[in-house]
Amino acid sequence: MGAENNESLDLLSVFLTGIPGLEAQHGWLSIPFFIMYIVAIVGNSLIMAAVQQESALHEPMYLFLSMLAITEVGVSVSTLPTVMGILWFDAYRIDFDGCLAQMFFIHTFSGMESGVLLAMSYDRFVAIYNPLRYTAILTLPRIISMGLGITLKSVALMAPLPILLKQLPYCHINILSHSYCLHSDLIQLPCADTRLNSILGLAIVLATFGLDSLLIVVSYGLILYTVMGIASGEGRKKALNTCVSHICAVLIYYVPMIGVSVMHRVAKHASPVVHTLMSSIYLFVPPVLNPIIYSVKTRPIQQGIANLFLCKKGSI
Repeated sequence: MGAENNESLDLLSVFLTGIPGLEAQHGWLSIPFFIMYIVAIVGNSLIMAAVQQESALHEPMYLFLSMLAITEVGVSVSTLPTVMGILWFDAYRIDFDGCLAQMFFIHTFSGMESGVLLAMSYDRFVAIYNPLRYTAILTLPRIISMGLGITLKSVALMAPLPILLKQLPYCHINILSHSYCLHSDLIQLPCADTRLNSILGLAIVLATFGLDSLLIVVSYGLILYTVMGIASGEGRKKALNTCVSHICAVLIYYVPMIGVSVMHRVAKHASPVVHTLMSSIYLFVPPVLNPIIYSVKTRPIQQGIANLFLCKKGSI
């Protein structure tokens, strides 16, 4: 039976779920979702373009921000085809390989985002602890190495997930509970023992989000300790002010993630709409809000984006 099922995996389809109970309103719901995608993709792309074009933004803080923007565009682009396909065309069906690919990219970019947030917390610590050697410590080669390390780590950890799922037999209707494919959802489908998949998934969560969040907390503990040693009250305020945007980015990323985890364990019998909305907040809110926060809070980013439009206007 298992062999037959594995042989027919190429023909296997997975059925996604929209927003339960609101299927009739998909046309209207597509408007806010499409606006969020536009804001996320365009907003983060503008930040990347501004950092690339403006030499004044070729500093560690803004280079890490550009990396964060890349991961958030990646997350948005990974979910866009199936989410908007359901809302616009009622396209609930996706082939199994396509589902595995989407799962891989969602989790890979999400893991990279966590790693970049950790790198940004290290950046803030170095800037406050040793400002005179800030650019000497965080040189361009080191920043590139950190970016490559974050990418390779995320890819290496997530790659086994679709490979293991591909080996399992599937022998019933495969319906997922979201508009996109997630590992926690897919391991519910096989008609075989998935303990290895569950253990691996938990290990990956601990090795990425768990470890990253712990190190971010440690970084901010060291930052606070350093700031408290600054004699001037104005100096302390100025040092902490440089961390506000990053703290907001960390909270926007981790609070919805914790909320989704708590909901799955504490409120299992809550309305499916609640679970769907919580998962959507986790994936959609950070890419939408982060470019807005950094654009509003960081004056050099504002100026860099403004210069992009001025250059385009001048070239017309």
